[in-house]
Amino acid sequence: MCRPRPGQSAVTGTDRARASDPERGTLDKAAGENFPVAPFFLPRAWRADLMAVYGFARLVDDIGDGDLAPGGADARLLGVSPEEADDRLVMLDAFEADLGRVFTGEPRHPLLRRLQPTVRRRALSPEPFLGLIAANRQDQLVTRYETYDDLLAYCELSANPVGRLVLAVTGTSTPERVRLSDAICTALQIVEHLQDVTEDLGRDRIYLPAADMKRFHVQEADLATGTAGASVRALVAYEAEHARCLLNEGAPLVGSVHGRLKLLLAGFVAGGRAAIRAIAAAEYDVLPGPPKPGKLQLLREAGVTLRGEG
Repeated sequence: MCRPRPGQSAVTGTDRARASDPERGTLDKAAGENFPVAPFFLPRAWRADLMAVYGFARLVDDIGDGDLAPGGADARLLGVSPEEADDRLVMLDAFEADLGRVFTGEPRHPLLRRLQPTVRRRALSPEPFLGLIAANRQDQLVTRYETYDDLLAYCELSANPVGRLVLAVTGTSTPERVRLSDAICTALQIVEHLQDVTEDLGRDRIYLPAADMKRFHVQEADLATGTAGASVRALVAYEAEHARCLLNEGAPLVGSVHGRLKLLLAGFVAGGRAAIRAIAAAEYDVLPGPPKPGKLQLLREAGVTLRGEG
């Protein structure tokens, strides 16, 4: 649920496969995500539609992060010239134009052709998809966030649309569930930002609010060290508490649904809670790399979430 994690930029065997088959190469990335994209226990129709939504979200993030496979296959599919294939804003504009064809004609990119039946079957609106494109366009123009509210506004574009799409695909969307889903998705996005401080800094992006950095006497240079000092740890703990409170706020979403969807949503909440515990277990030192929870911790958190505790 919520925004996929950025992929690695190094050329891999998967990248080479994607160069010849962009659709399959993108969908294969689902196995490496930090959340279940379309687990086996869901109905087949849901799985197909969630994978179609994932393909869109993964590709738009890869465009925004400059993580497309070498060779320019995606640019060619979108009608972008080789000279402009490395211009992320041009690519995002072309992708948005192809999204429009999902709703009004025949899209060019195979991932958007895959999405078109899902859009029609589930009566999905363009807004969540446009939000994800807008978030990636913002990533090209905004690399720092002054306040926590500014970061929340970014999460409204970058994370919350995916949760809304999950509810729409499963036919369970209501205003209250959307509100709860937004809290969960924003929390998960904040947790990913905490896990990826070093990776994001390598992209010249900082998602820790500048006002909070100032409050804890953290300079940008402090984020570029191999190990976090006391001020950085205190800042990370502060932001992790924000995320924990948002997860608790959104957790009643799990109890509002039934059956296999309940398991899926519990997994999202449990994953966020387990990640926060892993960050705490690392004493809030996220600079050496993302602290990851073990499977046992994930299962424990899932049990707590399903019981409505925590």
